[in-house]
Amino acid sequence: MLPLDPINAETERFAAALQLTTGVEPVPTCPDWTTDDLLWHLTEVHAFWAAILTRGVLSDDEVEAVTKPVRPTDRRTTFALLADETAALVASLAARGTDEPAWSWFPPDRTVGFTRRMQVHEATMHRVDAELAAGLPSAPIAHEVAADGIDHAVRIMWGWWGTNPGFTFHPTAGVVELLATDGGRWLVQGGRWRGVGRESGRPYDEAGAVLVTGAEPVASVTGSAEDLYRWLWGRGAEPVTSGNAEALAALRAAQAQGMQ
Repeated sequence: MLPLDPINAETERFAAALQLTTGVEPVPTCPDWTTDDLLWHLTEVHAFWAAILTRGVLSDDEVEAVTKPVRPTDRRTTFALLADETAALVASLAARGTDEPAWSWFPPDRTVGFTRRMQVHEATMHRVDAELAAGLPSAPIAHEVAADGIDHAVRIMWGWWGTNPGFTFHPTAGVVELLATDGGRWLVQGGRWRGVGRESGRPYDEAGAVLVTGAEPVASVTGSAEDLYRWLWGRGAEPVTSGNAEALAALRAAQAQGMQ
């Protein structure tokens, strides 16, 4: 399980970067957002998950009762609220066991540990967003966080489609090896998630990818764990690729869906 420290450390870096902006700069990795929108987003995210944990929310109905914070009209108040909500989030996570039940948007894993893992990546990626928007060099990401983020990107962020009733994954190309030069290897199968929305009745045919085991890769994407992590999450250049063009295209289609 990832440590809690990155949530505090990355949020501090996030705030420091945004304090160098005026609030109106565009965020290159979050289309249509300004730096003030980014500041409010992470503040609201930390407030929401702190409330989920402190109130012991377990069901979708209980989530609806969680009150959203009101967005302040000035930056100083927002920065102060971010600090308060981050402290509340970290304290809530520290007070609970990772296997304890807690609501999440990912039905296969509704535990405190899921929230802990997700919020490490949320804070890390938005810190990168803040640095890019502020025109700063991007600080390195710990190997432990980056390696976990590769798994999380494919298994959780892309795999969410598979939690919808009736949705199935259809491979469309060969397996791609994600190879971290500083340790780590993942096999990824590109394809399409297909199904019909239960409430909307809308048909879906979306690019995606899943983790597989025991397969022979026909292509590879190679770089440090951090390089792979940043690329999968849409915050970095594509690492070195080789092998079957169709398999790489299927993986690129999944990556192009983006994460915000």
